[in-house]
Amino acid sequence: MADGKKKAILVIGAGDATGGAIAQRFAREGYIACVTRRGADKLQPLVDQIRAAGGEAHGFGSDARKEEEMVALIARIEAEIAPIEVAVFNIGANVRFGITETTSRVYFKVWEMACFAGFLMGREAAKVMLPRGRGTILFTGATASLRGREGFAAFAGAKHALRALAQSMARELWPQGIHVAHPVIDGAIDTEFIRSNFPERYATKEQGGIVSPESIAEAYWQLHKQPRDAWTHETEIRPWMETW
Repeated sequence: MADGKKKAILVIGAGDATGGAIAQRFAREGYIACVTRRGADKLQPLVDQIRAAGGEAHGFGSDARKEEEMVALIARIEAEIAPIEVAVFNIGANVRFGITETTSRVYFKVWEMACFAGFLMGREAAKVMLPRGRGTILFTGATASLRGREGFAAFAGAKHALRALAQSMARELWPQGIHVAHPVIDGAIDTEFIRSNFPERYATKEQGGIVSPESIAEAYWQLHKQPRDAWTHETEIRPWMETW
């Protein structure tokens, strides 16, 4: 049975960079980190890191696009671990195809991953937070949340839709004590993908030219800790040298 004195953070899409850093940041503050990926085995290094630092963490293999899996996941955490105080949706689904090469399967899959799964998490998180009259729901946005670009019809469409979901939920849930926010990450993140594929950009790391996952995690923590009389809905996170 869950301990009512403890608090959990749920991170959907806890990868090796941003999602993992967010889970670690909240775990340092005493939150139980409940992290998900489709393959639970890939979460073990993150879970081990959090536990080694003195925190508590649980990894779950879960397909966020499946309604029954999302419902069961949140019910299990609430029943067996702790009340979910913070829910973070951090699935990327970034792909690049020209419009004539974008198949219906690609478009639908990207929408499922980057938007529909966010709806499922947001709805289920709201169900358990509303009776308590508190909680934070964060949807990770991207440059594509704000504008489309050649080759990104599928990704931008899904991220625009996720932004609309976040706005709609904020207007509905803020008056009931639930802080819904949409941080937009506009810039390259310090990941192996950027290091391997964009070495010139990665070389700017020492000058603060790419975003550190730990810095993103700190911004998420600060969003969660905002007082209710000064809540932020949308904030943009980018390195100083990013063109915008």
